[in-house]
Amino acid sequence: MRDEILINVTLQETRVAVIENGVLAELYIERNADRGIVGNIYKGRVVRVLPGMQAAFVDIGMDRAAFLYVSEVIPHWRSGMQDGFDGLGPGVDPSSPKGASPPAIEELLQDGQDVLVQVTKEPLGTKGAQITTHVTLPGRYLVYMPTFHHIGVSRRIEDEKKRAQLRKMVEDMRPSDSGGFIVRTASVDYAEKALKADMDYLMKEWDAICQRSASAGSPNIIHRELSLDLKVIRDLLNENVRKVIVDCESQYAEILSFMERFMGDRVDAVELYRSETPLFESAGIEIEIARALERRVWLKSGGYIVIDQTEALNAIDVNTGRYVGKRNFEETILKTNLEAVKEIVYQLRLRNIGGLIIIDFIDMANTQNRERVYQSLEEELKKDKTKTTILKMSELGLVEMTRKRARENLYQVLCEPCPYCEGKGYLKSRTTVCHEIFREVRKGAGIYMGKQVNLYVNPEVADLLFNEERDGITELERELEIMVEIMVNNSFHQEQFEVEAMARIASED
Repeated sequence: MRDEILINVTLQETRVAVIENGVLAELYIERNADRGIVGNIYKGRVVRVLPGMQAAFVDIGMDRAAFLYVSEVIPHWRSGMQDGFDGLGPGVDPSSPKGASPPAIEELLQDGQDVLVQVTKEPLGTKGAQITTHVTLPGRYLVYMPTFHHIGVSRRIEDEKKRAQLRKMVEDMRPSDSGGFIVRTASVDYAEKALKADMDYLMKEWDAICQRSASAGSPNIIHRELSLDLKVIRDLLNENVRKVIVDCESQYAEILSFMERFMGDRVDAVELYRSETPLFESAGIEIEIARALERRVWLKSGGYIVIDQTEALNAIDVNTGRYVGKRNFEETILKTNLEAVKEIVYQLRLRNIGGLIIIDFIDMANTQNRERVYQSLEEELKKDKTKTTILKMSELGLVEMTRKRARENLYQVLCEPCPYCEGKGYLKSRTTVCHEIFREVRKGAGIYMGKQVNLYVNPEVADLLFNEERDGITELERELEIMVEIMVNNSFHQEQFEVEAMARIASED
């Protein structure tokens, strides 16, 4: 079954679903009110240079200043070479000794200086965007890098002969001193004419960006990245994608115009969805999105995984659940772990989980079984276009890995911290709150002695005070010679309470 790209467009947002083998594999969401800025190019102004961190804050016109590392201001100084990125930009002497110290940030930037930068990472939480001075302009077949010189080839093109042919083709067709290029995976089956057209377009685009930057003030946006749907089509539409279905007529026309310009041979793959049943509902995507927000994900065998996302790391726990196996315990564990591997990688992609990830597989006594699970995880991660780094499984069955975090995950896009628990994910129990109230009253014994004490509490806490904790109230009244009145406040949070002292009303004899 070939892949599909489904595009749902409304006035408020655009959602793009990538379907692989009939299953939702990746989900992209862009809301018009807070459209993503990765790839945008700005003329910014340096507002603060930080020598101690070898970085600088740059005002690009956002709420928070963007963060610029020294390594993104100068060429990357490395002892070795990386395919397509040898670290030498224009004006850098190739004969410089390897391992030489790069200039410090204070030698390169100063407060108030204007600088042309590109966003490489969205603002996350309280952190501003990350930026670079090394601009990259992605096309259909090539990525243009004006500040680099060498030619790179996508690592997904594994045939060494083809890699060499593509590198030589681009090297021969580019003008001298024009900058560097990366040959994208999509170019593998296309002729020199298509690559040359893409190259010319990207170089003209860069010239226009330079001209706009020269005449613009700072901070100012100079170039805006494509809208989400066009960007996904540019990056993901390949020979494996059977069709692109879009449910908005105006966006359908825009996509056709874009494809006629850059990939005219695939225009027939675009379809306009006309059914009354919403596109995502018809394809079962809404159910998958709801499932992707759940903490527990069940496996077909009856086992399950639990996904907990925190600011520091993401923990994934594998459990046998209802699965009891048929032969022996070790076999049951192995089958559950292998099934969990596929679901874990699927959820990482669908939820776009990034950063440090700890996977706690069910402990296996057999070393070969541990290696089999690890190799299965490595193989599944090859399907993930996002860069991942994985370490060997420990004796405890733990796997540590990282996944590049370039945009917000699904939780951050679709959810917000619970205002009731304030994002903690738990509440103090009613019993705990009752005991806190008792301690608060005793702490103010000198104020409350001989008076009427009104306790304003949440209805659930009040119910406990009237019943199970009635002895505690009686003890307080006797100990402090007070009279306690429980006052229900429906607007109070379960953990919220107030203690009020009033003059005691004499009882009638």
